[in-house]
Amino acid sequence: MKKIVSILILLAAAWIIIPSCTKDLDTVPLDKDVVTAANVFDNPEAYKEVLAKLYAGLAVSGQDGPAGNPDISGIDEGFGQYLRGLWYHQELPTDEAVIGWNDQTIKDFHHLTWGSSDVFISAMYYRIFYQISACNEYIRETSDGKLDERGVSGDLRTDVEHYRAEARFLRALSYWHAMDLFGNVPFVTEEDAVGSFFPNQIQRSDLFAYIESELLDIEDQLLPPRSEYGRADQAAAWALLAKIYLNAEVYAGVNKYTECANYCNKVINAGYSLHPEYKNLFLADNDQCTDEVIFAITYDGDNTRTYGGTNFIIHAAIGGDMNPGDYGCGGGWGGTRATSAFVNKFPDETGEADGRAMFFTQGQNKEIVNIGEFTDGYAITKWKNVTSNGSSGKSLDYPDTDFPMFRLADVYLMYAEAAVRGSADLGLAVDYVNEIRERAYGNQSGNITSGQLTLDFILDERARELYWECHRRTDLVRFGKFTTNSYLWPWKGNVPEGKAVLDKFNLFPIPSSDIGANPNLQQNTGY
Repeated sequence: MKKIVSILILLAAAWIIIPSCTKDLDTVPLDKDVVTAANVFDNPEAYKEVLAKLYAGLAVSGQDGPAGNPDISGIDEGFGQYLRGLWYHQELPTDEAVIGWNDQTIKDFHHLTWGSSDVFISAMYYRIFYQISACNEYIRETSDGKLDERGVSGDLRTDVEHYRAEARFLRALSYWHAMDLFGNVPFVTEEDAVGSFFPNQIQRSDLFAYIESELLDIEDQLLPPRSEYGRADQAAAWALLAKIYLNAEVYAGVNKYTECANYCNKVINAGYSLHPEYKNLFLADNDQCTDEVIFAITYDGDNTRTYGGTNFIIHAAIGGDMNPGDYGCGGGWGGTRATSAFVNKFPDETGEADGRAMFFTQGQNKEIVNIGEFTDGYAITKWKNVTSNGSSGKSLDYPDTDFPMFRLADVYLMYAEAAVRGSADLGLAVDYVNEIRERAYGNQSGNITSGQLTLDFILDERARELYWECHRRTDLVRFGKFTTNSYLWPWKGNVPEGKAVLDKFNLFPIPSSDIGANPNLQQNTGY
């Protein structure tokens, strides 16, 4: 399943509805001629094809790539794509990224001045619950009872049981994003009947417990680690468990660093290793980096086309004096750059010491005077639609570059943080961090000692290693530095030097449209 999301499954779209987390969260079509869940699985191949739609929900924006038949309405299809929305929410409000465009309220993200009617926040919220609704329906239709009714047995039965566990993982992944971004959210599972109702709102701590229980329950039902690239396996579930345990104090007010370390160990002992070349992890043939990548959102320039995903990440970072051809693209969108606060985390700007410093500086000002001017702020060259041998991807307009959602270096750094917080082996943690830094420096000149492994160091190292991979906002919130004056970056709070903002911005608001439509929902404090 190298590119599982490239499977054409228009039949699946007939019964996956546009969700609104209101009384129509789960519905059935009225037209008797459309393909529905009642008959779509008459074809045994449909089980894998519809599973592909669930993976595709993370990668593309609708049924006709790159646009034309969207999964959700009310916003430009590129803006409404899952990964692009996640990137907006995790990167733009931080020191790692600004965007120069004037599209509606997009600059409010970096300024940390958004409100409950923000169209981009609404798009991410509804995209998450579209994905959850799709997973719910698949899980309903692959229950033991349904499979018995259809006479599914033998190898197909075994395969479908794996598929169902994968669907539950994907649902847990989206509920994690909902919990992380929005806190207390509407809650619906396959146990809820299809029809019109107002979903209840689950408390963040209870959602944490649910996600944990789901992942623990499917742990042995998923394929073994590294079974098939692009599919969620046991290691993906372990990585997600480690991630929620790392942030458990934020999500549920409980310390789960020991559990975080335990699940990091499961991943580490599953046969993964750091890929020798850091830069290759973000190129058009990064599907070859299976030694390090645990779970990825996959792309193919011919078959998975979108204006979101890595297409957005790559194209929006190209502008100014940059030559688009150097990045495997026919042009650039002139949008995203980094702040000087992020640039200053590296020993130099050239990448000669730490090879992870991938900046384009020619014609660019390090300091941002005008966020709307692309040449203010260094450009990021980490992501490319170029292969490791220098060839361009299949298409200059739609990259082949996959997005590694979980990879080993992140797991090493999670273990190290658990160790510094007193719940894992500090000496082993130093070894893991130095392995990461030896790859970055090309030698041992960047190695650290146990005395240098502090929480502040880990937060900065996570930025150096994982920038533009949708981790930064969550990390800053966990460290208490996202809204406070303990760490400032340019234009935080909409002032050039940066300032503290209200703590309400640690969470995004539930969209006002859903608050008005569902009487069971309460808005997050301060909105």
